[in-house]
Amino acid sequence: MIIVLMGVSGCGKSVVGAALARALGVVFVEGDEFQPPENVAKMASGVPLTDGDRAPWLDRVAREIAALHASGSDAVVACSALRAAYRERLASRVPPGTVRFVHLAGDRETIAARLAARRHRYMPASLLASQFATLEPPQDAITVDIHESVDREVAAILAALGPARDAPRAREPLRR
Repeated sequence: MIIVLMGVSGCGKSVVGAALARALGVVFVEGDEFQPPENVAKMASGVPLTDGDRAPWLDRVAREIAALHASGSDAVVACSALRAAYRERLASRVPPGTVRFVHLAGDRETIAARLAARRHRYMPASLLASQFATLEPPQDAITVDIHESVDREVAAILAALGPARDAPRAREPLRR
């Protein structure tokens, strides 16, 4: 199983994703590492990405998901996956049911405060409004409230995954 932690910037995808991967004993993949340099530069200058900008990035993450699946590895992937079409694209290269989405959901004020308190290497807090405008909350995902501690968020995800999480098959991370 590939678990994709999704949500707007500042919701905790990387922190919760790494903790969840440790709890499951599986590979953690940071989706931001697949962003093309043009996208990074655009976001760093405060310009929101378009669907066209996101397409090559989503395809790269989808290829990584497919490679993990093909190698027999379970994994946790951090990727905003804000629109339903993005989530479909991410899961399009693997059999149905292979990818489970976990939406780290929170209110604008909480996430804005988090973004103000940290420095992302290229995602300024000024882009938060565009992230919320793009977000299509999933109907078929595990949804976790970001107001909990990381440990509680991970516990909630594990409980929601149920028996499907009992037999992780971790392998060495694939080289990019």
